[in-house]
Amino acid sequence: MSLAMPIPARRSLPATRRSVTHKFTIGNHEGYLTIGIHEDGEPGELFLKMSKEGSTISGMCQAFCRAFSLSLQHGLSVQDAVVRFKGMRFEPMGATSNPDIPEAQSIVDYIARYLELHFTG
Repeated sequence: MSLAMPIPARRSLPATRRSVTHKFTIGNHEGYLTIGIHEDGEPGELFLKMSKEGSTISGMCQAFCRAFSLSLQHGLSVQDAVVRFKGMRFEPMGATSNPDIPEAQSIVDYIARYLELHFTG
């Protein structure tokens, strides 16, 4: 007997939604993180623009945000995402422009910590 796994329903954001855009730097890398927010205040999508457009790092950031957004829309909680992504260590890393997050171990670590500060209880 095979048990079918339920397929989670996708919770898409409305065509017009609130968002927060946050400018940051890690080392000499500048970025803009935009978070699309559901009507209940929960994040539903992420966009990240890095200053070195067209670079490998920019492409990887876009791919990460697309996958992260789909995960949120299919039921991954912000807290679970923070647990999985916080502390990931790779370049660029170092001092940031955000006094609430003075050091980041990577862009992914920075995003997780930003979400933790602003979207978890």
